Amino acid sequence: MFLHKTNFLLRTLFPRYQWRVRTPEKVIYLTFDDGPIPEVTEFVLETLHQFDAKATFFCIGDNVRKNPGIFGMVQKNGHSIGNHTFNHLNGWKTDDEPYLANFHRCQDQLGVPTRLFRPPYGRLKSSQGTEVLKTHDVVMWDVLTGDFSLSLQPEVILQKTLKYTESGSIVLFHDSIKAWPRMSYALPRVLSHFSELGYRFDGLPQTSGLRTPVL
Repeated sequence: MFLHKTNFLLRTLFPRYQWRVRTPEKVIYLTFDDGPIPEVTEFVLETLHQFDAKATFFCIGDNVRKNPGIFGMVQKNGHSIGNHTFNHLNGWKTDDEPYLANFHRCQDQLGVPTRLFRPPYGRLKSSQGTEVLKTHDVVMWDVLTGDFSLSLQPEVILQKTLKYTESGSIVLFHDSIKAWPRMSYALPRVLSHFSELGYRFDGLPQTSGLRTPVL
C-alpha cells in the first residue's frame, strides 16, 4: 500500500524536502523517474510535445551512459534534468560513503548543471540528505501515480491522479519498462484533462533552486 497523495504528516516530518510548489498559477509539475529508456522515454517526449508540456526527468546515470542519444533528446526538447543516482540505490540500505559517491557519479554522468535530486524509492537517510542538501534540492512528490504497481489497473491510476493533482503539484510518473503499460495509458489522459481546464505543465527550475518547501 502507498499514498497517492502525500499527507501533511509526512511533509511535516521531512520539511527540508520539496513536496510541491507554492504558486498562484494553474501549473502542474510532471516528473519522470528512472530513464532514459528506449521507446518508453521517447513515447513520453512525443506525448509531452503534443500538449506543449515541459517536465522534469530524474535520470539514472547508468541509463544516461547507455542511452546518450535519448538523453540528448530530453535536453533538446527543453525539459529539466535531475539526478536519481547512478545505479538507483536505496539510501536506507546503503552506507553513506558509497551512496554519496554514487550520487556524485550520476552528477558527473549527466554533464549538465542541475540542483535537482530525487532519491530512488524516496528513501534517504538523514545523514545522506544533509550532505545532498548542501548542493541540491531534494525533490519528493505531492502525487504518486502508482504507475509502477502491477496490482493497479491503468484506469485506477488515472482516476487517482486526476483526483489529487492540483496547482503546484509535483506528480511522479516513471519512464521505465515496468511502468510502461500503465503510464502510457494515464499520461496522455492527464495531459488532456488538465490542458482543457487551462493548466500548463512546467519543468522544475534546474539551476536556480526551488522555492521554499510547502507544507
